[in-house]
Amino acid sequence: MNKRILLLFGLLSVFLLLTGCSEFNKPITEESTGFWNEYIVYPLSWLIKEMAYLLGGNFGLSIIVVTILIRLVILPLMIKQTKSSKAMQALQPEMKKLREKYSSKDAKTQQKLQQETMALFQKHGVNPMAGCFPLIVQMPILIGFYHAISRTREIAQDSFLWFDLGEKDPYYILPIVAGITTFIQQKIMMAGQEQNPQMAMMLWMMPIMIVIFAFNFPAALSLYWVVGNIFMIVQTYFIKGPDLKAQTSGNAGGAKK
Repeated sequence: MNKRILLLFGLLSVFLLLTGCSEFNKPITEESTGFWNEYIVYPLSWLIKEMAYLLGGNFGLSIIVVTILIRLVILPLMIKQTKSSKAMQALQPEMKKLREKYSSKDAKTQQKLQQETMALFQKHGVNPMAGCFPLIVQMPILIGFYHAISRTREIAQDSFLWFDLGEKDPYYILPIVAGITTFIQQKIMMAGQEQNPQMAMMLWMMPIMIVIFAFNFPAALSLYWVVGNIFMIVQTYFIKGPDLKAQTSGNAGGAKK
């Protein structure tokens, strides 16, 4: 979990670095050069514009559709993340026994605990870092969206619902909804797992960070994050829902007895 927190901070640092890169004020066109422009920013800009053309020039709806398309493309990774979470949940009783067995805080005992834990993961084919892979994939897409929106005049100057796509949400509704949906998505993902202080910190830290960043970024970026979160909430519910219902029914049955 400590590694996941460090990775999260690392990715957010890269995000801040790239969002302020030197080419940010240059419009993105098919003549733009460089790997970042040619293979990430321009394709996203082109896709949003083409989809908007099909939707009667509505760039807001275009961003929603493109977000769903991207989520469908990375769906296998997200399913893998959810299944990894379920596998970790199944190992909680054995992990608890290991922590009780190696409860001493001296370095030698803690090293033995880490070795036994990794052996347990390997035995059951569980990768504790698998949950971070989707975040690693999403970060370049998120940064690419930021550049595509800000560096494409047609997108940045368009409006949708109550906000301008290229400007901050004037009422801060989208940033707050982005934070709430991030919390719900993580809560569903962690449901059924043994909670600890580090997991509780992650549960609250990520939504708060999203809200803080969303306050200062174009509303279109918050729109992308909200739609993506709703997609993830539905996906996670369908994958983990049956297990959670069964667990709830089991607990209720146990209580009656």
